This record gives sequence, C-alpha cells and structure tokens, in this order.
Amino acid sequence: MNKLNSMIAVAFLAITFTACKKDTDEPIFIAPPSDGSTLTLNGKTAESNYTNIVYVDFSADKQTPIDRKSFNIGLTSDSKFRVVLNPSYQTTATATSKTDITAVTLADPGTMVELNHDITNPLTVSLVDYWDGDITKTAFAEVSAADVENKVYLLSFEGNKDKDKWFKIKVIRNSTGYKIQYARLNETAIKTLDVPKSSDHNLVFVSLENNKIVQAEPVKAAWDISWSYSTYNSGLGSPYWFQDYVAINNLGNVTAAKISTTTKAYASFMESDIAGLTFSASRDVIGSSWRTSPSQAGVGGGVKADVFYVIKDGASNVYKLKFNSYISGDGGERGKPVIEYKLIKKG
Repeated sequence: MNKLNSMIAVAFLAITFTACKKDTDEPIFIAPPSDGSTLTLNGKTAESNYTNIVYVDFSADKQTPIDRKSFNIGLTSDSKFRVVLNPSYQTTATATSKTDITAVTLADPGTMVELNHDITNPLTVSLVDYWDGDITKTAFAEVSAADVENKVYLLSFEGNKDKDKWFKIKVIRNSTGYKIQYARLNETAIKTLDVPKSSDHNLVFVSLENNKIVQAEPVKAAWDISWSYSTYNSGLGSPYWFQDYVAINNLGNVTAAKISTTTKAYASFMESDIAGLTFSASRDVIGSSWRTSPSQAGVGGGVKADVFYVIKDGASNVYKLKFNSYISGDGGERGKPVIEYKLIKKG
C-alpha cells in the first residue's frame, strides 16, 4: 500500500471508528449527526397532558420520555457538590436551623417557613431552583466537605400542604459522591442512601419516595432540549408551575439563540448566518417564548410563527429549530408538541 492510500485508509478509520469494545476489540461505528427531522413529542398519557419530561437528541433523531414524578432531587456529577430539585414535580425546599436530622420533627421542624409558593410573593423564589439553570442559585446550598456545616432541609413536592408528607433531608459528601440521610418529617427512623457520581451524566437522581437512585435523564451527551411541566417565572419574579416549558441542556454545554423571522426566515437561515449570533447558556433561553397560552377556558393559544431557535449541541453541531404545533388552537394536541429541526453546521 503506497503512502497516499495508507493516509486515506487511516482517515477513513478515524471518521467511522473511534473506539473498540473492551471485551472483543470490535470497532464501534459512530453515526454521523442527523440532517434533521420532525418529531411529535410523547409528553402525555391517558392520565395527564404532561405526564412526562421528554428529552430530545437532535443528532440521533431520538426522544426519551421520563415520568416527571420519578425523582425528587438530582445531585451534580461534576467537581461541584450541588443538589437540585425536581422542577417538574412542584418541588420546594428550605434550610432548617439544624444540622442533626434526628432533631428535626413535626413538632419542631427548625423553621417557620411554609413550603407552598405564593405567586404574588417574589420572596418565595428562594424555595425553588432558579429557572435560568444557574447551578449556584439553588434552594440547597453547596454541600460542604465539613459535615457539621451541612444543614437539614425540608422538602415538599406536588404542592403538599400537609407537613407530615414533607421530607427532612441532609446531604453530605463521601468518597464516591454523596450520602443522603432522609425521612418524612413525622418519622423517627432515618434512611440513608449512598449516591455515587456518574461521569456520563450531568446529574444522578434520587427518589426519596421509593428509596432508590433512578435513571431520570439520558447521558449528558445524548440530549439537547427537554419539554416538560416545570417551575417557571410568574412574571412577578415568583415561581409558578407551567406547562410546555422547554429547557436546553445547559449543564451539557448546549447553547441556543432566539431568532425573529423579521430578521431571517427559518427556511433561508443557513450556516453563513451563524456568525452574527450570540448564543446563551441560560436553561430557559427557549422557556415559554415559543408559544402563546390558551385562555382560562382552555381555548386558543398556539406556537409563535414569528420566532425560531438555533441550537449548538455539546459536539458543536448546530441545528435550527421551530415548533409546528402544540394545542388545538394551532391544530395540534396538548401534550404532543411537534418540532422540526435541521442541521446547518456539522461540529
């Protein structure tokens, strides 16, 4: 084989095979990113229009629906030690004055704070994780390496007003990640759960209700946006619970930009137009801006035809994205939004 042919062969292998299976040394084919597709997201079931969180991976034309009530908290897998709430489960939390979980009881919860948000009170934003996805703006403080500095927290979910349904929870560090101590507020028997970090995931998720670690999100490189019921901004700076919230995978290095069709039409937007964009890493860069709300009677509403989005995934592939329908007002179905996306630059 001459030198030129050798170079071509090596280049071909580098493109199509990037790794070998450890057990067989068999090459693994890495598929090129999708050129684009149209997907109907499976957010609803017979029980509810917003049962699932739906994760979408543009490069694989894949959606992954996850029961939004399958977890209560997530714990970061990077160098930080942060606890995040499940924004799709009406979750709120606050720190007590205590560090000993056995000292926190229904009679003496260690705080007078009520965990029910008040849409008219911006101060209740402290009970939730901020919707822009800034990991430093969470209801839980960063988990300290010094156990005595970690407070016991109270956690409510699904808007529970009854305190005996709340959890008391203390999170500390261990050699592989975290150790959680938790119980219902009226319980004296304290459960413990070791939660190791996972380098493949942004977060490791825990169901306090079911006493286990759960898989509630694809690996960090395998999703770009999610659609769900979620905690969002009421418009007054206070949290409220919102259907049809779209988040980007900001912890997985996904960024996005919003485009007005008065600037450029979706159909004609191409790679040469990317240079003038400012991409945002804010989790809610799409948020609710892609649609109008139905009336209180549940009629009307629809996708906004005058906006679309440009998404840069963690591998630097760039896609343009638009929403085609989501509700009867635009010919769609609530809980089954239809999205369309197209690759405009390969990473």
